[in-house]
Amino acid sequence: MLEAIGLDDEHTSVYRLILQRPSASLDELAAAAGATSGRMRRILAELERLGLLARQASAPDRVVASPPSIALRPMLLERERGLAQAHETLLQLSEVYREGAAQRVAPDVVDVIVGADAVRQRFAQLQASATEQVSVFVLNEIAFLDADENEEEDRALARGVRYRVIVEKAVLERPGFIDSAREAAAYGEEVRVLPTLPTRLVIADDQMALLPMRSHGEARAAGALLVHPSGLLDLVLAIFEEFWASSTEFLTTGEMPGTHDAIDRDLLKLLLLGLTDAAAAAQLGISVRTVQRRIAELMDTAKVSTRIQLGAEAVRRSWV
Repeated sequence: MLEAIGLDDEHTSVYRLILQRPSASLDELAAAAGATSGRMRRILAELERLGLLARQASAPDRVVASPPSIALRPMLLERERGLAQAHETLLQLSEVYREGAAQRVAPDVVDVIVGADAVRQRFAQLQASATEQVSVFVLNEIAFLDADENEEEDRALARGVRYRVIVEKAVLERPGFIDSAREAAAYGEEVRVLPTLPTRLVIADDQMALLPMRSHGEARAAGALLVHPSGLLDLVLAIFEEFWASSTEFLTTGEMPGTHDAIDRDLLKLLLLGLTDAAAAAQLGISVRTVQRRIAELMDTAKVSTRIQLGAEAVRRSWV
């Protein structure tokens, strides 16, 4: 697609239609694109303004496509020049920033971000700037913003950024969490679990950390601390690594025996993490009765008589 040079999908599709024809009229193109005549007239006017089409000399009511190598190349080159200049400016500004950072005194290693909107903006910026890894603490309380609002996470995962996420056990009771975790795992997000966490936290590329000024009691973060490279950041990184090492992997891929399926594996994992039958049933979209039946069948397969024994056998046999 050609969004990078200012053409949306609709304009690109019409240009493609014109390229496929020796010439075309407005009505022909409107019919082929499923658009109204008025809408097609505006699209053609924009394409003509950009030099992507011209009027046929022998029939001015028909248009012909300009060759892409002639019409698009100048636009691409201009965009490349603009990106090169922007990149050069970025390098210059980064150098200025590094020089300033080297002169920071102790209070300057932390920026205070005030206001929920500003906090959400920094949260998005950290993820957008990450190139290798984002590390996150997720409390049961809403973090810096709702998961469905966090579009930067999807973009970061799509470009290959690894996410390491530690969640509180209570987060597992959110509807659809297990499905979301499995979907994100396919793009490189690893989720682990601890009973509780001390604060919300996001770290980008081990170069910057964002945490709220208050850990608990607020629906959203109204203020946050942005920690720059320093001994304090080193401490934050070390704390995350300690928590990561002691946390429990959430999604596992152990093979289940006989007729048991992936739901049984997920059920075992949820129960081992301390969820009740009701909470596990809600997460898996099954009834409590079904949970209890499946547990009884798993106990028969493992040849044990208690749930504690079942948990031990599930771990020993690598079911979870």
